[in-house]
Amino acid sequence: MFRVKKEKKLPDILSQEEVTRILNVVENHKHKVLLSLVYSAGLRVSELVRLKIEDIDSIRMLIHVRDAKGKKDRYTLLSEKALIVLRDYYRRYTPKEWLFKGGDKKHHLTERSAQRVFEKDYYKVAIKKNVSYS
Repeated sequence: MFRVKKEKKLPDILSQEEVTRILNVVENHKHKVLLSLVYSAGLRVSELVRLKIEDIDSIRMLIHVRDAKGKKDRYTLLSEKALIVLRDYYRRYTPKEWLFKGGDKKHHLTERSAQRVFEKDYYKVAIKKNVSYS
């Protein structure tokens, strides 16, 4: 028996103005950093939550993404604005290993926790687009 393949649709892309609107409603500084990195660096949530301090290269303006999709490492660009937000975050929270530590402090933030942040802030601005949080 054959299964009909479900058509894969690309998620909608937020405009720069929509991203700015979302970032403007975010009150929690950590959440603002999460959102800034996802949108500016094109990171998947799974990649974002597994970032370590040593993955940020502020000299070459790169982010080292380890075990990305397909279990391959890759680099993505670090924008000047994201670096400014990251430096402020680092001064406030002084993370030791994981850039975004989880509740037990030994592990990184979970993907689901990060997805909840995005969902909450996305719905605050009532944007009617089908975006992906994965």
